[in-house]
Amino acid sequence: MFHLIFSIPSWYVIARFVFPLAMPLVLKIILSLVVLLASQYLLISRFTPGGIFSPEMPRAVTILFSWAFGTVLLLAFTQILIDVVTLISLLVRHPLQMTPGIRYGAALLTMVVAAVGVHQAIRIPAVKEVTIQIDNLPREFEGYQLLQLTDLHITKMFNSAWTTAMVKKAMTLDADLILVTGDVIDGTLENRRNDVEPLRGLHAPDGVYAITGNHEYFFEQQRWTEHLATLGLQPLLNSHTLIKRGDAELAIAGLPDVSASRREATGPNLELALEGVPADAPVILMDHQPRNARQNATHKVDLQLSGHTHGGLIVGFDRLFAKPNAGFVSGLYDVDGMQLYVNNGTALWPGMAVRLGRPSELTRITLQRRE
Repeated sequence: MFHLIFSIPSWYVIARFVFPLAMPLVLKIILSLVVLLASQYLLISRFTPGGIFSPEMPRAVTILFSWAFGTVLLLAFTQILIDVVTLISLLVRHPLQMTPGIRYGAALLTMVVAAVGVHQAIRIPAVKEVTIQIDNLPREFEGYQLLQLTDLHITKMFNSAWTTAMVKKAMTLDADLILVTGDVIDGTLENRRNDVEPLRGLHAPDGVYAITGNHEYFFEQQRWTEHLATLGLQPLLNSHTLIKRGDAELAIAGLPDVSASRREATGPNLELALEGVPADAPVILMDHQPRNARQNATHKVDLQLSGHTHGGLIVGFDRLFAKPNAGFVSGLYDVDGMQLYVNNGTALWPGMAVRLGRPSELTRITLQRRE
């Protein structure tokens, strides 16, 4: 069913775009097969050693599939728009003539836009500056800066070269603290060991801390948590650490992903994570998925940092991500007095590597005291 759903745009393109073209039938059949193949990257991935979540195929092939599927998806929606305009013109008795030039122009446009979308998805992300005000922030932490990384999805696509370049750029930001909010990898430790090695280069005066995302639980989460710790990503799973500036303290807490309990692992326990936090210390919580933000806001949490949604990938399509994430998809929200920042992601899952209007980001967050 999953793969059938992904094929729906291709069937529409075949029926409404390919077959009306003025070309020999054999060419239409060949083009239809190419269109259908473009939508089945995930099905093909199932037969690679890494499976659907970490296809072990050359990076160039993965990029090509992403571009091809992006082209088909955008062409499907372009054709729907053309069909709607044509129907309206018939209803008002001013029929429009859909010339071959319009069809070829639409195809060329979607190919170019899809290429831009793939480039936006796989590039080293730009720096995004975010300022967040916290009511009870001690003056000692005024201007404190932390770097949020999330959804790196280190794979054959986001490989050692990409990770090295990302870490190099991240280290130019001189943040006081680095927080990694899950989905660091896709793949087994054996397949990803070299690709994650550059993460050893991440360091900050107050440390580097990480939580699990849902994807870690697809690939022996405990082994990965222990290995990432050897690279300097210290786990905060149902626990916290205190950052001190003189007598002032800032609590950094972390939860395992909400999917952990379904994978026979320890699930999130916010009460345990906050146990022993000083009453006057502001709390920054790392929780990979934003959907529990309203529940987390009922506890002593000032700021929640999440990822998971990839920002919705494409403007307009982001509404598809809203419901399963309690309406939180991208950016800064006020949730019953708690600040929630949903990061677009440092990278994304290669199964849908297209971004349009929802760019990846290296997110430097500056804390300010709200007067």
